[in-house]
Amino acid sequence: MTPKIHFISGLPRSGSTLLSALLRQNPRFHANMSSPVGGLVNTMLNAMSEDNEFSMFLSTEQKQALVLGIFSAYYQSQTDKSIIFDTNRLWCSKLPLINKLFPDAKIICCVRNVAWIMDSIEKLIRKNAFDVSRLFNNTGERATVYTRTEALGQGGRLVGFAHNALKEAFYGEYSSSLLLVDYDILTQAPENTLSLIYQFLDQEPYSHDFENVHYEASEFDNRLHTQGLHHVRPKVEFQPRSTILPPDLFTQFSRLSFWQNPSNSLANVIVAQSSVSSANKT
Repeated sequence: MTPKIHFISGLPRSGSTLLSALLRQNPRFHANMSSPVGGLVNTMLNAMSEDNEFSMFLSTEQKQALVLGIFSAYYQSQTDKSIIFDTNRLWCSKLPLINKLFPDAKIICCVRNVAWIMDSIEKLIRKNAFDVSRLFNNTGERATVYTRTEALGQGGRLVGFAHNALKEAFYGEYSSSLLLVDYDILTQAPENTLSLIYQFLDQEPYSHDFENVHYEASEFDNRLHTQGLHHVRPKVEFQPRSTILPPDLFTQFSRLSFWQNPSNSLANVIVAQSSVSSANKT
């Protein structure tokens, strides 16, 4: 049986690893941290472009088959589950391609107040004070919280790229295939949130264990010299705390949550309304 493919995308430090850890509790689901499939697809697209002198011999159908073959080859040896969730932040920038390959695919986009994303990354940097994080390109970028957040927010970097890609998807012609899930709601009301996600996916409900969640990617995080990047706490719970960002930075990045006004999008969103979670189709 050919597995059905859905995608997890959205913003970094917004719960995609937690969501994957929860979904993989379901014996029918395969979910993991970011896979290499997105990067392989980009490489294949570049190889088939006009930069390659032999691209003239490739029809659109052949190109589509070659890209589809990446998914087949990768997951054939990875899992025998009936439903696969492939995670990568670039998928929000590839909705036309996804629609051609998998017309029925859904994309779950994890979101969070961007100020708290920057705060979360900054907290990790300070926690690993004796390591030189590979999230930054040089000493100048690593110098202060201002240079670090500025670097991360650039259009091609960790936060800036994901934010731009999400905005493209949110306002694009395939936005109805999106479900945006706010990190705070996922941690405050995980059972209700998962129930809404299952409704969006048109899947039978499953009883998840929110007290014993397991996921670790220490080898990957160590290679980035940013330990804890994909660490998931065993219990799903919201842990309020004060920000470590200067007030001006926190205010600056808090203004970027465009999904709170979904009036010009067909995207589905899970949002808080008087402490109640709901999925709204606009």
